[in-house]
Amino acid sequence: MPKQPDLVIRAGIIIDGSGGEPYQGDIAVTDGVISAIGSALPAGVEEIDATDRIVTPGFVDVHTHYDAQVTWSNRINPSSWNGVTTVMIGNCGVGFAPCKPHQRDQLVELMEGVEDIPEPVLTEGLPWNWETFGEYLDALGARQFDLDVVTQVPHAALRVYVMGDRGVAREDATAEDRAEMARLAAEGIRAGALGFSTSRTINHRTVAGAFTPTLGAAEQELTEIGEAVGAVGSGWLQVISDFDDPVEEMGLLRRLAKSSGRPMTITVLQRDNRPELWRETMADIAEANADGARIVGQVLTRPTGVMLGFEISLNPFMSCAAWREIAELSHEQKVTRLRDPAFKKRVLTERQEEHLMLGRVTKWARIFPLGDPPDYEPSPDKSVAARAEREGRSPEEVCYDLLLENDGRTILYRPLSNYAYGNLDAVADMMQHPNSIVGLGDGGAHVGVLTDASAITYLLTHWTRDRDRGAKLPLPWAIKRLTRDNASAIGLDDRGLLEVGKKADINVIDYPNLKIRPPEVLYDLPAGGKRMIQRTDGYDATIVAGQIVYRHGEATDALPGRLVRGAQG
Repeated sequence: MPKQPDLVIRAGIIIDGSGGEPYQGDIAVTDGVISAIGSALPAGVEEIDATDRIVTPGFVDVHTHYDAQVTWSNRINPSSWNGVTTVMIGNCGVGFAPCKPHQRDQLVELMEGVEDIPEPVLTEGLPWNWETFGEYLDALGARQFDLDVVTQVPHAALRVYVMGDRGVAREDATAEDRAEMARLAAEGIRAGALGFSTSRTINHRTVAGAFTPTLGAAEQELTEIGEAVGAVGSGWLQVISDFDDPVEEMGLLRRLAKSSGRPMTITVLQRDNRPELWRETMADIAEANADGARIVGQVLTRPTGVMLGFEISLNPFMSCAAWREIAELSHEQKVTRLRDPAFKKRVLTERQEEHLMLGRVTKWARIFPLGDPPDYEPSPDKSVAARAEREGRSPEEVCYDLLLENDGRTILYRPLSNYAYGNLDAVADMMQHPNSIVGLGDGGAHVGVLTDASAITYLLTHWTRDRDRGAKLPLPWAIKRLTRDNASAIGLDDRGLLEVGKKADINVIDYPNLKIRPPEVLYDLPAGGKRMIQRTDGYDATIVAGQIVYRHGEATDALPGRLVRGAQG
């Protein structure tokens, strides 16, 4: 007699991840696997009534930075609040393994700068019960999570491990250095990593302003590492680059993809100063693929940007002497001082010192109230500059007063890329390009300036339902983007589809009421560190390996998520 299903999801509108039309049906789950799909299926030990709900595969997020969080927390939020059931860590060439004991501070400093995770959080939170990359995987393999975790070998950690201070100083690798990095990268893939990552952007720096160790790494170094990964026959190459010289850079990446024989993903964004460069990059990718490479552009569903506020890392007044006087006070003490008219006058009139971000966070025509629900495609008339003109006040004063609302917890939004023309039409084109995938949410990183893990949910709320400044996109297409396409891109063929025999990672979603909440600040990191997060409404259930990990946004006791290793050998 067949075993009774552990779980039956009853009468849902199934959007199976294939891109095909939705249909109504039941889904049975047995021993963590989808065991039947049909109508009037036999009763399960547990049942979910999914009437009027959409039922989708769990979402796969290929670009996160939970490399530290997975070592101290079982809850990999905010991604797990967004229907994500698999996350990939180790992006942008940064991570914590391999690492010799005396090099730990260097990797912490790098992660603090590149990914905006405070040093005290990392110092107190990281257990450092590893040195090699394989030992890091073993440490993660002993843990339990609310979603599955997959890894990549980070280039910066390899460089520091092999070259020490020479690697940090970005010196050229010797033949012996290159050979050892290649060996370790291949060893990491054989241990179970699903890729190798590197950064070639000047935007990735330590807190002290030093560039990431991998910036400008020679082609020969990348080639030898790529060929070693290729010899293992598993894993992709993840790259972020500035493309300041697009012909030279794309030529290098094409050669690297061809010589390694492995798939490659490249970050693609619309830059304000070269708003059509991304189209050239995607055309180059298409040409490379026609020539036998396997490259995809990785794109975000909304602008990349920063949040501005008196409780978080950035605000337009952070470089004046008055702000520096109160920067280390508690939030409540700051607000008391900020409400003092004399102090306000000082803040608005004092000359600001030079700061890397100052020009960006004082461009008033590009700073907007975020609102509830958050508006990531605001029109120009909503900007601080436009409001100041209407009210006959200075933009500085308007901004100051806005930030003081809600007990000083109001957050303003500054889109930095993907918004050159003041709308998201370019993002629509990026996402629909046949050689792109959706990612770049950076969950776990930049915790004081952004919270883009919710960009997963944004694809559903904004692009398929709510957008009023341009065309909407089909819901089945969007689900396929978040599930099958991403799972296939990183070589996880056991998930991403609602199909008999596939892993039972599933979402039950109240689609009409799906909503992203405004950002909020939590003080729940190690050492009392703060982070900005966004919660969501509308996920009735998120299921990992057949077990319900969230009901209506509340965590259950189930922690079926595990480290998932790739092909080992």
